[in-house]
Amino acid sequence: MSTSLIPILDLADSLPGAPELRARTYELLDLPEGAPVVDVGCGTGRAVDELAALGAGPIGVDVSPQMIEAAKARWPHDFRVGDAYDLPVRDVLGYRADKVLHALDDPARAVAEAYRVLAPGGRIVLVGQDWDTFVIASDDPSRTRQVVHDRADAIATPHAARHYRNYLLDNGFQDVAVEVHTMVWTDPAVLPVIGNLTDDQDWQAEQAERARTGRLFLALPMFVASATRPDESGVSGVPAR
Repeated sequence: MSTSLIPILDLADSLPGAPELRARTYELLDLPEGAPVVDVGCGTGRAVDELAALGAGPIGVDVSPQMIEAAKARWPHDFRVGDAYDLPVRDVLGYRADKVLHALDDPARAVAEAYRVLAPGGRIVLVGQDWDTFVIASDDPSRTRQVVHDRADAIATPHAARHYRNYLLDNGFQDVAVEVHTMVWTDPAVLPVIGNLTDDQDWQAEQAERARTGRLFLALPMFVASATRPDESGVSGVPAR
């Protein structure tokens, strides 16, 4: 992943609702004090730092050496270059992947790898958007639909989020649950995120004018799936605290 995306990633992490959504993923992990947890696709490591502050033992993994170097420059934690299909960890009690599976050609294989590295009773949390579900106010709804669909078509697996539940069930996880948290953004600060959807200058100009006049509107459902790897006896649940 190019480091040129870091400003966009930083912006997305700071938009209204984003910190609260990350906090919800930490709640769903339900980790004991000091529990090892892997954050897959950690980027520059914000979630790793937040998990450490909560008392977990986080490991950040990203396929991009540049992202890992950026994370190491920001935070004093354990960051490793690694592939979601072949993780450099084992026997962790938590697995978290935030906006990652849609970037993979084979999300189900990544979920199988999550099952492998999780200890019995460990928890998995997946979070991300379905790339066909951006809701954007525009004077040209037909063109906006095309912008959204064209951007979705450029993603490796744009509809991964709607399959989270099945990926987890198919790979033997239990206690599978799915939540939807809809982000609503009207602040001009979101313009770079909207602009990243297309190179269409006319469409971008309309969105910029909406931002200038206080008429910007973007809604984005974020899907959060959680589950437990069953213990040796096939009974789900995290180890006793």
